Amino acid sequence: MTNMNLSKRWAHLLTVPDARVAVIYGGTSAEREISLMSGEQVLSHLQSAGVNAFGLDLGADGLDQVSQLQQAKMDAAFIILHGRGGEDGTLQGVLEFMKIPYTGCDVLASSLGMNKLMTKLVWLAQGVRTPAYEVLNSSSNWAEVAKRLELPLVVKPVHEGSSLGINIVDSAAALERAYRDAAEYDREVMAEQFIDGDEYTVPILNDLSLPAIRLETNNAFYDLQAKYYSDETQYLFDNPMSAAEQQGMQDECRYAFQVLGCRDWGRIDVMRDKQGRNWLLEVNTTPGMTSHSLVPMAADAAGLDFSQLTLLILNLAFARVGVS
Repeated sequence: MTNMNLSKRWAHLLTVPDARVAVIYGGTSAEREISLMSGEQVLSHLQSAGVNAFGLDLGADGLDQVSQLQQAKMDAAFIILHGRGGEDGTLQGVLEFMKIPYTGCDVLASSLGMNKLMTKLVWLAQGVRTPAYEVLNSSSNWAEVAKRLELPLVVKPVHEGSSLGINIVDSAAALERAYRDAAEYDREVMAEQFIDGDEYTVPILNDLSLPAIRLETNNAFYDLQAKYYSDETQYLFDNPMSAAEQQGMQDECRYAFQVLGCRDWGRIDVMRDKQGRNWLLEVNTTPGMTSHSLVPMAADAAGLDFSQLTLLILNLAFARVGVS
């Protein structure tokens, strides 16, 4: 599958920093439950590696989030908040102002990555293949949208992750219902061309594309249940692609990650159609870190266990500010 041994390649980034680290998780977004699961895993593995880490459930019980950050007395932040308020540049901006090193993408890349529409616009401008789309509103002519994009269609909130509010529809009537469902999560909703083919994800770590993982689920698509709860979902490193085709997918995803200004770690979701073309769907700038999550899975296949992965991500934040 891979000849990588990242624990040797990046040994200099696997040391335990002399720092007090806040693992920031939870939050108030619709992805709170997933963030709590991810945060517990990250915190446990950092502590087992010897890091002086503590958990900070931002906004828990309605507490003032800025005050929580100010009182936390942290030297660095490991951000594992999913969704709005934590993955969209908001938290990153506050930490920048406080001059606290943090993991993952900066303010601009986080904001772009959380906005599926802006991600598409940047990708299209840079020659990245992504499905055709249309922004929906309550006055949309559903029959005309279905005609322009062609059924079936994928309807999704522009600013949500973890597949929340996503539906695949095969009629104009179902399109309207799906819009109303997605609008419960976000004021901006889009319809996207449905790509019939295999579903993949490509984790990115320290400017390196890890091997693509092919996803197989009995659900209609890789939804919230398949991602975080189902034991039936299959995660396959073996796939029908040749070595050259896999490398091509990895290169496309790394380029797409870079043109958004992303850094350190993330994940690109891809559909590969029957003609062998890769269609990039979205970027995840703070991917899940649960027992079912894909970045730890790919990292482990490339020679990094979960604790080493968390250390690496943390040390990349310190490396930017010259802390060893």
